[in-house]
Amino acid sequence: MTLEISRNVSLPDNEIELIAVRAQGAGGQNVNKVSSAIHLRFDIRASSLHPGFKENLLALSDRRITRDGIVVIKSQEHRTQELNREAALARLKELIKPVLYGDKPRRATQPSRNAKRKRADSKTRQGQKKRLRGRVDD
Repeated sequence: MTLEISRNVSLPDNEIELIAVRAQGAGGQNVNKVSSAIHLRFDIRASSLHPGFKENLLALSDRRITRDGIVVIKSQEHRTQELNREAALARLKELIKPVLYGDKPRRATQPSRNAKRKRADSKTRQGQKKRLRGRVDD
């Protein structure tokens, strides 16, 4: 089974390491017996991603990415291991997906003719107002 990131990009399961650990916090008697939290580890450098995607992913300033290029995600918001596994994989997918598409190119825009006219009129009115503030001659 693989993790589908987009139509063209997917990650095989052997590249994603999922470890069940005990969750922190309140949980009654069950908290000390059941390992319901999930630690997900994903090595970016050793993955099958395209080299360009790897570079962009490593360039991200995200606290979940270590200096060694390993993504570490801990999921413990759900009570079951399966739901935490799905949540961790979803977070990994959210982290990788924006890197695939990149930033939208910026197109330079110019103000419309009407906007230029309104600005000029506003400046003229402001100038007249300031001229009227001058000294009054008798």
